[in-house]
Amino acid sequence: MTETAYTTLHGAGVGESARRPDATLKVTGEFAYASDLWLDGMVWGATLRSPHPSAWIRSIDVGPALKIPGVLTVLTHEDVPGEKFYGLDHKDQPVLAIDEVRYQGEPVAVVAADHPETARRAAAAIVVDYEVREAVTDPRRSRRFVRHQPVRRGDTFEAEVVVTGEYEVGMQDQAFLGPESGLAVPAEDGGVDLYIATQWLHVDRDQLAPCLGLPPEKVRLTLSGVGGAFGAREDLSMQAHACMLALRLNRPVKIVYGREESFFGHVHRHPARMRYEHGATRDGKLVYVKADILLDGGAYCSSSPAVVGNAASLGVGPYEVENVQVDATGVYTNNPPCGAMRGFGAVQACYAYESQMDRLAEACGLSPVEIRVRNAVSQGSHLITGQVIDSPAPLAEMLRDLEAMPLPSAPPSDLRSMPGGVSQTTHGESVRRGVGYGVGIKNICFSEGFDDYSTARVRAELVGGEPHVTVHTAAAEVGQGLVTVQAQIARTELGIANVTVATADTSVGSAGSSSASRQSYVTGGAVRAACEAVRKRFNGLPPAQALEKFGPIEETREYRHRPTYPMDPITGQGDSHTQLALCVHRAVVDVDVELGLVKVVELAAVQDVGRVLNPQALEGQIQGGSAQGLGLALMEEIQVRDGRVLNPSFTDYLIPTILDMPPMQLKILENPDPAAPYGLRGAGEPPTLSSTPAVAAAVRAATGLRLTRVPIRPEDIALFDDGSTMGVSDDKRS
Repeated sequence: MTETAYTTLHGAGVGESARRPDATLKVTGEFAYASDLWLDGMVWGATLRSPHPSAWIRSIDVGPALKIPGVLTVLTHEDVPGEKFYGLDHKDQPVLAIDEVRYQGEPVAVVAADHPETARRAAAAIVVDYEVREAVTDPRRSRRFVRHQPVRRGDTFEAEVVVTGEYEVGMQDQAFLGPESGLAVPAEDGGVDLYIATQWLHVDRDQLAPCLGLPPEKVRLTLSGVGGAFGAREDLSMQAHACMLALRLNRPVKIVYGREESFFGHVHRHPARMRYEHGATRDGKLVYVKADILLDGGAYCSSSPAVVGNAASLGVGPYEVENVQVDATGVYTNNPPCGAMRGFGAVQACYAYESQMDRLAEACGLSPVEIRVRNAVSQGSHLITGQVIDSPAPLAEMLRDLEAMPLPSAPPSDLRSMPGGVSQTTHGESVRRGVGYGVGIKNICFSEGFDDYSTARVRAELVGGEPHVTVHTAAAEVGQGLVTVQAQIARTELGIANVTVATADTSVGSAGSSSASRQSYVTGGAVRAACEAVRKRFNGLPPAQALEKFGPIEETREYRHRPTYPMDPITGQGDSHTQLALCVHRAVVDVDVELGLVKVVELAAVQDVGRVLNPQALEGQIQGGSAQGLGLALMEEIQVRDGRVLNPSFTDYLIPTILDMPPMQLKILENPDPAAPYGLRGAGEPPTLSSTPAVAAAVRAATGLRLTRVPIRPEDIALFDDGSTMGVSDDKRS
C-alpha cells in the first residue's frame, strides 16, 4: 500500500511555473494510482449490476456464488449494517438495490473472493429474479421532478427581431483514464480505513459512516492516486461496498472497476433539451430572452439540484438583457444517473445561447463578434438573477483580442492534415473551411448559500538545521496541480524553499470538493491564512532564527469566501454566486461536406484568470478544458437507447486524442478580483463552456447547416436532407 507526500526543494513561488512534484513519476509510470494499491492478505471485491433499466426484484439467490471455490462472502441489501440509502444532496440512492432497480448497472450484490476473476465469476453466478417494467427514458414524459428553477425579470417580450431555436446536448462521460478503485482496511477499533481515489474525502466519509453503522471518526479516508475526475468522483461508487466487505471479513478488500463497469459506476453529464427565443432591436441590442431548459438527471438525485441552479442563473450567458423568462428543470428518468461534470449545468445552456447569438447576428446583419460585443457584460452589469458583477469582466476587450489573433493559413495540400487524417479518406475536393466563436460564463466555488470552506494546517520546523514547511489539507489532487500550488503559496508566504505537502486525508478539517474550480480559491486561501499565522509567530525574525528560538510552529486555519444566497424559488433573483469567470474561443475547422468529416484546425482562446499562480499549469487547464469541449462538440456521447447504454468502452465512446487536438493560441488576462486570494479567478471550467459552441459554429459556417445538436455526427452533415440552412428569415418578425 502506498501513500504519497509530495516534497519539493528550492521550488518556485506564486506566479512562477513551479515543477510539479508528481510529474516525473507520472511520465515514467512510477506514480502509484489507487488501482495500484496492495496490502498483504487483501482479497478482491466485485459487484453484480442490474441488466435492466427498470424492474422489481422478486428474489436474489446467492447460493450458486457461494459454492465457487475461493468465494468468501456475498452481501445484499439485507447485509447493510446501517442506513440503506446515501446521496450527495438527498439520500435517495440505495447502497444495494432493495426491491427494485431504477437504471441499468445499479448495484444489486457484492462479492469478495481470493482472486479478482473468481470474484467476477461469482457475481455473475448470483441469480436474480426480475420483473421487468416499462422504463421512463424520455425526460419529457417524466413526472418526477428534481428541481424546477424559474428566473423572471422585466415584462417586455416583444422586439423588432426575434430568433427561436431548439437545441440538444447529448450525454457526455468524464472519461477519466484511471477507473474507480480503492482499498478498505478493517481497523482494531472496529472502524475502517479507506484508501480511495475521490474528489471529496469528507463528504464521502459523511455518506459512508451512517451506512456502515459507524461514527464518522471511525471511518478514516486517505486520498490515493487519482487518474482524473472531472466531477464523476464526487459521488460514491465502490466505497461503501469495499468497506462492507472488509468489515464483514475483517480483511482488507480491494475493488477496481474495469473500463466497462466504470461507465456504469459513475454519473455523467446531464443530457439537455432546450428551447430559446431571443428578441433584439434591429441594431442587435438584446431586448428579451426566453428559455426552457430540460435536464435529464437519470435515476437518482446526485447533484442535479445544483446543476439546475447553474443552468438557470447562467442560462442567458454574459450578456446584458433586462427582460428574462427562464425555466430550468431537472427530472428523474430510468436513464443512467447524471451529476457533476466540468461546467456543471452551464455547459448545456452555453451551447444553446451561443447558437442563438449566431442566429441573431445573421438576422441583424452583424458579425458573430459584433453581436456579442454590443451585448457584453462588464463590471457593474447584473446577471439575470440581479446579482451585480462587482469585479473586472472585460468581455468586449476579450472578444476584440480574440478577433485580432491571426487566422491559420489556407487548407494544406498534405492529405494527412485534411479531415479523415492519416486514413486519407478525402482528397480535399469537398473540404470547406469555417470559423466560429463561443463565449462562456461560469460560476466559481459553490453557490446558493452552501457553507463553502477549506481547512489548512501548516507546520514550520527545522529539519537537519534547515527550515522546512509541511502543508496538510484534505483537498484532493485530481491532476489539476493543486499540490504544486499549495507549495508555491507556502514558499511565497513564509520565504522557505523546502515544502512538503502531506497526503490528503480526513485527519485534518474538510477542504470541500475538488470541483467548481474552487480549490485554488478556498484551499489556497486557507493555506495562505495558516501561513500568515505561522509567519506572525516568527516575530519579525528570519525563518531559521525564529524556528531555532521558538521551536516548531504550527497553525490551522479555515477559509470561507464571501456568503452566497439561494435563488428565489419564484423569481430566481439573488446573489447566488461567489465569483464569475469568462472565457472566449475561436475555432477554425475544415469539413468534408460530402463525407461529414471534421478536422479542428485551430482553437484560440482568451481567458481572464484574475492572477496567474502557475503559468504552465494554467495553460494546461485551458487546453484540457478546450479538449473536453471539442469532444462534446464532435464525438463524445454515451449512446442510450431505452435506458440501455450501447457503447460502454473506449472503442465506441470516443474522446479526443493528440491527433484530434489542434494547436492553440492563448491570451491570458490578469484583472484581479479584490475579493479573492491573490486576486485569482478559478480557471479550470470556463474553457469547457465556450469551446463547444465555437466548434459547432465553425462547422455551421463551413456547411451552411443549422446543426442544433451536439455532438455533431458525420451523418448530421453528409445526410442532411431537409433542405433547411442557417438562414433565419423565417424567424424575423416585427
